[in-house]
Amino acid sequence: MLRTSLAIALVSAALQGGQASAQAFYDAAICKPPYTMSSAMALYDAAEKLAKPDTSLLTANVYKLPQDIGQDGFKTDEVVFAGTSIGVLVQGAQAEALAKRYQLERERSTLLGASTKGYARELPADQQPQPEGGTVSIIARESAALPGKTLLACEFVSKADRAALEAYERSKGR
Repeated sequence: MLRTSLAIALVSAALQGGQASAQAFYDAAICKPPYTMSSAMALYDAAEKLAKPDTSLLTANVYKLPQDIGQDGFKTDEVVFAGTSIGVLVQGAQAEALAKRYQLERERSTLLGASTKGYARELPADQQPQPEGGTVSIIARESAALPGKTLLACEFVSKADRAALEAYERSKGR
């Protein structure tokens, strides 16, 4: 509970206007702070005040920021909310470079064909907000559905969803 309150306070402080507000979205994509429903809702509310979402991806809301943000040489002007993840669409096919920078490992799954190249790293145990419910990871994924962009996100995956995906992958012999 204290971790969630601290995360909300940090997000709220970061959203106090200008570049600082936009930078909070990139920080959230690299799990600073680690994903919680509360911190995601605070960022979602901030995104709603900045722009109207593009919902053409069906499973995600994409918000165009008024200016580019980024760090470590990566740029974006789009924030993504999809299920239990928050991220940014980095300009260019950058999955490998993002994996190198954020110490991500190649994913075994293609997420039912949705990802052409994916990398992930689970946060350490002491940064997992709900270890009994699932895991939070930093992910970088390229997809044919997003040409010229790479999703960089902080993602919560429930234990039930992970088990279902692993069972599917086993059934396909992967």
